Amino acid sequence: MSTLATPLKGHAPPPEAPHPATAPDPATDPMVPRPFRIVRVKKELSDTFTFDLVAQDGSPLAFRPGQFNMLYVFGVGEVPISISGDPAVPEVLVHTTRAVGTVTRGMWTMKAGATLGIRGPFGSSWPVEAARGGDVVVVAGGIGLAPLRPLIHALLNERESFNRVMILYGARTPEDILYTTEVRAWRGRFDISAQVTVDRATGGWSGPVGVVTRLINAGGFDAPSTTAFVCGPEVMMRAACDALTRKGVARDKLWLSMERNMKCALGFCGHCQWGGAFVCMDGPIFNYAAVADRLPVAEY
Repeated sequence: MSTLATPLKGHAPPPEAPHPATAPDPATDPMVPRPFRIVRVKKELSDTFTFDLVAQDGSPLAFRPGQFNMLYVFGVGEVPISISGDPAVPEVLVHTTRAVGTVTRGMWTMKAGATLGIRGPFGSSWPVEAARGGDVVVVAGGIGLAPLRPLIHALLNERESFNRVMILYGARTPEDILYTTEVRAWRGRFDISAQVTVDRATGGWSGPVGVVTRLINAGGFDAPSTTAFVCGPEVMMRAACDALTRKGVARDKLWLSMERNMKCALGFCGHCQWGGAFVCMDGPIFNYAAVADRLPVAEY
């Protein structure tokens, strides 16, 4: 027997050769981002932009309206962003965001052809099926139109499944209206009602002036049969939900999107805990009846 293969007395045997490491699979590991290529960049507003992205491996990313992804800028960090594209076109992933932090400001400088990492989709979705057969009211404030845009696509894709469909949108000024071409097209349709109001009129604006709750108070929908979907600044969502319930919309037929301090998207870090819920897992879409008591509480 070779002395090289026999351990000396009192010595441990030589360690076995380590097994080669296996790289995590993005298809099965939710912590590993998939690479997506930016195919189009559109500057929507002075601080807001939209990315159209396609997967580098060519496989579509199916999602439900209201869900979000974690967008990773290599070497900078990642940030949760709601998906704002058409769920019927999963081959192109669309995200609209505002440049307000380190990661999103890094995204602001990116051009078509650059690569982002994507984790997701995560979270709950707008319950489109719950609205079938009744009236639908969509209430958006500012950039809150972005998380509602996939819902609007879904409603229009099966328009015959709903009665009256109303889109009520409030912006700070006419220059702050998001998706201007699309909003104009919605306002031109005869099978829905799309109304826009601004807090402050500038330029040649001749439309309504005032908060979006004024559009809710004007009615035009059958409250007992209405399902409402709301997204915007929290103060606006509280006011909109109050106005809708005063009109007679049931609390359990009101839905809103909350995006508070999400970091990991998997409920590990606890940053997005809201009462007894984790926004990343139990939301971001919540039923108003379940959260009405905690919505007015600052830093809840």
